[in-house]
Formats: sequence, structure tokens, C-alpha cells
Amino acid sequence: MERLTDLDKRLLSALRNNGREPIATLAQMLGVSRATVAKRIDRLTASGVIVGFTVRVRDQAEIDQVRAVSVIEVEGRTTDHVIRELRGFPEIQALHTTNGGWDLVVESSCPDLVAFDDMLRRIRGIDGIVNSESSLLLSSVMR
Repeated sequence: MERLTDLDKRLLSALRNNGREPIATLAQMLGVSRATVAKRIDRLTASGVIVGFTVRVRDQAEIDQVRAVSVIEVEGRTTDHVIRELRGFPEIQALHTTNGGWDLVVESSCPDLVAFDDMLRRIRGIDGIVNSESSLLLSSVMR
């Protein structure tokens, strides 16, 4: 994959903010021609940097959810076992391996704090998990 230029990065930022922004408006915002913006979008799409365009709809249920990011430390070589166990949790939206002091990152969503507390209790009860830390997501300022 080729290196992104400053213009590419600014264009991607503008598209993240509003993926339906007209090319003419993007060109004006970026201080370049419409043809330049169109060519950049085509090149970024062809090279796989842009993998698609979508509409994001705010789900009312999402607003009422308790969302969190948790980091988990796993003992020894139990990571595969812990991942298998965590895959069975309906509250877990995403699960990532990582490097550093923590082994796994969990993105979760629960209907309320009681359910969130219950999920944490079940996670901490999995053999091989030695430590965890969670942060509640209060508001999303960029997605």
C-alpha cells in the first residue's frame, strides 16, 4: 500500500466526518480542484484504503446502552482458551489481541449497569484471566 499524503489524510478525515459530502464541497474545503478530489477518492478506493461507503444510523437502543472498553491480562498460554470463552458472551461486540501490558481488548455493550457488572463478574471468572480493567464510554465524539 502506498504512503498517504497530507492531502489524502485530510480528505479521509473529511469523508469520515461526512461520507456524503459533495466532491465540489470537498474540493473547496481542501483547496484543490474537483478533479483532484475525484482522482484521490478513486485511487484510495482502488488501493484498498477506502473499503466502502456506508450510512451510519443512530440506533436508539445504542444510546440507552452501557458501552465499555475492557483490557484483560491473560496468564501464560491460556489466551486461546480465554478467547474461546469470551466468544460466547453476547455482550461483547469486538475482541482484539494486543501487545504491551494487556493481552486482550474487549468492546462491550450492556442494557444497564447491573448487566455490565454481571458480565464483568463472568469475565473475571474465566480460568486464565489474571487481571482486567474497564472504562465506560460516555459519549462518542468520532466514530
